Amino acid sequence: MAIEFTRLLNIGLRSATLGVRFLFVFFLAKYLDAASVGYYGIFTATTGYALYFVGLDFYTYTTREILKTPTKQRGRLLKGQAALSGFLYITLLPATIFFLSHSDWPDHLVWWFTPILLLEHLNQEISRLLIALSEQLTASFILFIRQGSWAVVITALMRWNHDSRNLDTVMAIWACAGIAAVALGIWRLKQLKIGGWHQPIDWVWIKRGIVVSSGFLVATLALRGIQTIDRYWLKYLGGIEMVGAYVLLLGVASTLLVFLDAGIFAYAYPTLIKHHHNGQHREARTQVKHMFFQTTCFLAVFGFISWILLPYLLRWIGNPLYLQALPLYPWLLAAISINAIGMVPHYALYARGMDKPIIYSHIGALVAFILSTWLLSPKYPAMAIPIGLNIAFSVILILKTIVYFISIRSKIPAKFDPQAA
Repeated sequence: MAIEFTRLLNIGLRSATLGVRFLFVFFLAKYLDAASVGYYGIFTATTGYALYFVGLDFYTYTTREILKTPTKQRGRLLKGQAALSGFLYITLLPATIFFLSHSDWPDHLVWWFTPILLLEHLNQEISRLLIALSEQLTASFILFIRQGSWAVVITALMRWNHDSRNLDTVMAIWACAGIAAVALGIWRLKQLKIGGWHQPIDWVWIKRGIVVSSGFLVATLALRGIQTIDRYWLKYLGGIEMVGAYVLLLGVASTLLVFLDAGIFAYAYPTLIKHHHNGQHREARTQVKHMFFQTTCFLAVFGFISWILLPYLLRWIGNPLYLQALPLYPWLLAAISINAIGMVPHYALYARGMDKPIIYSHIGALVAFILSTWLLSPKYPAMAIPIGLNIAFSVILILKTIVYFISIRSKIPAKFDPQAA
């Protein structure tokens, strides 16, 4: 009973975050001009992409390692991961700031980039660690603080204070929430009494982790590259205001991934790893089937409700630009839905330690996105990006699904040695 209550509370927190973020993008569109919404979308996408350069997707290695390591020694692993990230910040951040300062970004956004990046990175890694350690509830609290709470505050502020309707105020409130979330995360980690912090950094372990995670990094950069290039490419094709409309509609569609991650994936993939580690392959296959069924059911409900409500919400914003862009939504919803279904074979393969198919499918998707968008752009500039997304995510879904079924039918053993991944 207690476990079910905790899970319901976790889903409630994630749902509250989902609801707030769902509405926030509409308030942002109502109180800011379309160009500001466009730059906000480009800023968030660029920050999200930069996270992988300063983190190297090292968590994909740490997550599997930390579950096999006694609590008294886990601090040594986390200390090594922190040292690696510190080195990456020192080497990569100056070049990034130089690049952004010579782009067409407004100067004030460039200065917000570093603090937001650092806070998002810390919160992301803390949340991933807590989820791996079965602290999903605390991770959900942190998520609500860093994504939900500040959205409520800035919405209320912009509603009553016209002077706050600018991106600088948005970034300031975002940063404050990030600081609060980091504080909560560190407090909870201290309570878990993780030991090994005073042990020397295992540089051999770090090097091995870089080799393993580098594959995932390539895959992630390819996948996230699609979701970053799209905004810059659309800005070139249709202007920054079109990016604003695109960000709004894509933001609506993407909220379904947040809910799926909270209610399904965050619980399923640690269980899948344990099943394979214990040789419980039948139970693992059953878990994958449940993931697929739950995912498809939610997608159907979300798609129906969002399509009914969206026109009314766009009219409430009062900017005709967003209503004119409404035909993009079915394409974006389809792309995100395909992406969500593709997460089922993704986690199934990840739990089995089959990393290479994941990497190759993401690289293939990036190539498919660039080629299809490039071919469609001359005749269909408004639809090239959404169609390209559908093609890219379809490539991922098809390839991962084929490899997963081949692996279970041929009884390919799951891998647990990170060096073999």
